[in-house]
Amino acid sequence: MKVKPLDDRVIVKQSEAETTTAGGIVLPDSAQEKPQRGKVVACGPGKLLDSGNRGDMSVKKGDVVIYSRYGGSEVEVDSTKYVILRESDILAIVD
Repeated sequence: MKVKPLDDRVIVKQSEAETTTAGGIVLPDSAQEKPQRGKVVACGPGKLLDSGNRGDMSVKKGDVVIYSRYGGSEVEVDSTKYVILRESDILAIVD
């Protein structure tokens, strides 16, 4: 990857949007919701604390996470969409 996150930021590759409902109804592009789940592809070194040390990151590369709907910034690198967000925008890690 050519992009390296800084401080407590994380780069997440978004999952694909659901194209059908649980009942089998096919959704058009306009009705598909933006996914809130993705795979962590890179992590920053951690937040710089007042003491001058770096805080530990709660997530690591390869984790599948759920993040807040409107958190982060969407970017496109080599025609792949990513979301750059702060560690605090991540709500959960999926096992």
